[in-house]
Amino acid sequence: MSATRKAKRLPRLTSVGRVTVFGTLGCVLIAVLFNLITFSDMPAEVRFRGVISGIALPILLCVPMFFHVSVRLRQLAQTNRRLDLLARTDSLTACLNRGAFITRVEGVLTGETRPERGALLMVDADNFKSINDIYGHSVGDDALTIIARSIRAVLRAGDMVGRMGGEEFAVFLPGLNETQAALVAERVRRAVNLAVFQPDGKQRPLSVSVGGVSYERTASFHELFRIADQRLYSAKQAGRNRSILVSLEDHPFIDMPMAPANADTGTYPMTAVAPSARAAAAGA
Repeated sequence: MSATRKAKRLPRLTSVGRVTVFGTLGCVLIAVLFNLITFSDMPAEVRFRGVISGIALPILLCVPMFFHVSVRLRQLAQTNRRLDLLARTDSLTACLNRGAFITRVEGVLTGETRPERGALLMVDADNFKSINDIYGHSVGDDALTIIARSIRAVLRAGDMVGRMGGEEFAVFLPGLNETQAALVAERVRRAVNLAVFQPDGKQRPLSVSVGGVSYERTASFHELFRIADQRLYSAKQAGRNRSILVSLEDHPFIDMPMAPANADTGTYPMTAVAPSARAAAAGA
């Protein structure tokens, strides 16, 4: 086991020890005081034996009990953290899933300490259907994993990346202006171009189209998503393997009507009845 892993485990083991030691000491103190009060009118020898029993019995009983309980609680906390991570993470690409990504971005956009500027990028794999058709879906999954890894490689620690479904990803860049976000979009595109993808032992090209929108005022996720999705569609229409980013101030938001509710489920799709990158991606 590496020294780093040992260092990370020490605080957790120390917390178990603290619970065991201080829990036992508390029980000893209570037991000793109880025995002293109970046997206060007894001879000194009886009181002495009461003190000894008040120390010995809690140590014999409480040490294993507190140790076992604290270890079990620590294991439960670790399990809950893993379950929470699984609930928020796409199992294939290790990115945030759609729901977790939207929730986190909305939290930033509506929080009290929200950044004054930022950008949302929509990233979609080019010609992904042909990869699945030629090499199979398992190789397509490998391609998605490579794309996700390439995206994360060029992002900062505070940036967020989520898989929105299929071969489409979203990237949230808090604090960046339009020029900086455009540079990130290009870095994402180039990183995917340079990624190693060898489904049949030979290097095969991978590319993505990127659409994005930057903002320098209060904005909602729905507003940013709609415009970034439209710019992604524009990048697809312009020939793929390119990035197009606009400023929210220069691209007024038009709230288009929502599609009719699904007759079977009664639910509404998130995007409006308008050409979207996901609709184009089916043949992209």
